[in-house]
Amino acid sequence: MKIILLGAPGAGKGTQAQFISEHLNIPQISTGDMLRAAVANKSDLGLKAKDLMEKGELVPDDLILDLVKDRINEDDCLNGFLFDGFPRTLDQAAALKDRGVEIDCVIEIMVSDEEIIQRMSGRRVHSASGRTYHILHNPPKIENIDDVTGEALIQRPDDNEETVKKRLAIYHEQTYPLVDFYKDLSNEKGSTSYIEINGVGGIDNIQSQIIDNIEKLK
Repeated sequence: MKIILLGAPGAGKGTQAQFISEHLNIPQISTGDMLRAAVANKSDLGLKAKDLMEKGELVPDDLILDLVKDRINEDDCLNGFLFDGFPRTLDQAAALKDRGVEIDCVIEIMVSDEEIIQRMSGRRVHSASGRTYHILHNPPKIENIDDVTGEALIQRPDDNEETVKKRLAIYHEQTYPLVDFYKDLSNEKGSTSYIEINGVGGIDNIQSQIIDNIEKLK
């Protein structure tokens, strides 16, 4: 099965992407991983991408799409693949369609901005161990103190409320329009299915929703 996973930063895409990949035995593909692999393998596309990145320039969509087509033609994609974080823009989505890359379903993990801000801005971390707490859902025994070492907890810069709001604003401007693009596509006969998943609640419940909807498509 060929799947695109959509959702705002902090919606839980990473957790669900890994689950879907393992459940369906298909590779999880991100543009970052593809670029790193192409550069490491010194392929023609990888060398072009490396040259651009070393100059501090953005890798253009055409090059990204060439990398995507190469990647999904590899043997481990015979049974499908999961795009995680791609496409990010309407131009990328349209180009993917124009190049004949068929997608079986798009899964959107739906979580409100308010919930995401609460989730991310409430996280606290013990730097040395990576232990993670949440001031509401999983608080330490003593406020801002690690339960094990008694050392201070920190808030990562990415979890700062203003930073989270900026990331959400970029998502709504650049990536959220893909929701309408793929919903419209799903209305075309024999085309891509669109699945909406409520991303609030226990992980097991969210994964059950995903499995139930995927099984209906088989």
